[in-house]
Amino acid sequence: MSKLPMDVITDILYRLPVKTLVRFKSLSKPFRSLIEDPDFVGLHLNRSIQTRSNLNILLKGLHLYSVEFDALDVAVPLDYPLSSGAGTEAFGSCNGLLAFRMTEKNLALYNPSTRQFRRLPFSEIDLPPGESCKSGYVFYGFGQDVKTSDYKILRMVQFNKNDDEDDEGCFYDFEVKVYSLKNNFWRKITKLPRYLRFMFQFFFHLLHRRGYGVLAGGVLHWVMPPRIELGMRNRIVGFDLGTEEFVEVPQPECANRNYMLDVGVLEGCLCAICNYDQVTADVWVMKEYGVKESWTRLLSVQKARSINTLTFLRPLAYSKYRDKVLLEINNQKFVWYDLEKKKMRSVKIGGRPGTLGAEVYVGSLISVEDRKRMENEKQNEQDELSERNRKKRDDFLSKGFKLVL
Repeated sequence: MSKLPMDVITDILYRLPVKTLVRFKSLSKPFRSLIEDPDFVGLHLNRSIQTRSNLNILLKGLHLYSVEFDALDVAVPLDYPLSSGAGTEAFGSCNGLLAFRMTEKNLALYNPSTRQFRRLPFSEIDLPPGESCKSGYVFYGFGQDVKTSDYKILRMVQFNKNDDEDDEGCFYDFEVKVYSLKNNFWRKITKLPRYLRFMFQFFFHLLHRRGYGVLAGGVLHWVMPPRIELGMRNRIVGFDLGTEEFVEVPQPECANRNYMLDVGVLEGCLCAICNYDQVTADVWVMKEYGVKESWTRLLSVQKARSINTLTFLRPLAYSKYRDKVLLEINNQKFVWYDLEKKKMRSVKIGGRPGTLGAEVYVGSLISVEDRKRMENEKQNEQDELSERNRKKRDDFLSKGFKLVL
């Protein structure tokens, strides 16, 4: 490393994929120190995001698969601890980290680029006092508090009465807890808006994984579908990971009030998808977060011969030159939408599951390891080494003293 200036070496390393950098860590201690430096990790991530490099598509079927975004050719099984059995759900991604749910008691964070895996402590669900009820549907979300750089998981548990078979007709409270990766601790959120009682609708949230929060602007988002009998229309519900409070997000002025609303994200910007009778779907982008006037209609998709019905549509990513948008349609197919020609082209990916949900994630060096635990283990190793060296020295001195005598 001494033959090249450090800034030249660093600039070269910034341009390399994560898996190459992970291999380079074994070359020498200086390389390892540089690649693990938090400043380098952050700058490498920012460059990947700005240049749309190191991007991957996560496919969520019965098993998890990954596809390189630049190629979009072959899906390969995502290899992670405990991947031998089916049923693992990925409920969010942020800066290269994936949030997994194996069971309600078994959550984890995983970096597929570095293969770091961390189980999270379980927090018991606290049933409401004096109520005969049980936990029902569970909402999840994962993201980063941009002010503190802390990664957080939100868990919202809906409660149902034990003897109530018709969950659709009853409205009950939620328990909301937030996990902090920095503190390795769950905290209960007590300030809850009243409208949460009306949020869950079984088929709406169960289909297309709508119970998993969409991250944009440091806020997790869900859709509360309309309840015509109560005079309630579509609503975008947000949870700010910084303030740890619920917020209402303004919606675009859609042309027709009779529509099904979904949310998505494009390069960090919140998207609203207005679906009109499964015939037409408009995709809107909020260019300035929280500002209603910044909603801009990006594209409109019509039902075609290759698409019998538009039950679900979600934008995933822009192309390298931002002239196309990759769309997921009906949990079954991918298409490139040409923004200038307003035409679609199918994308065929080999080895992919028949039905899927998709999410974009970026390759990164972000660590999920518990730094305090690692520092303690390192200190313990140093203490043990010092103790062994002390014993060797004492034994040597003792033997030497006996020889002199």
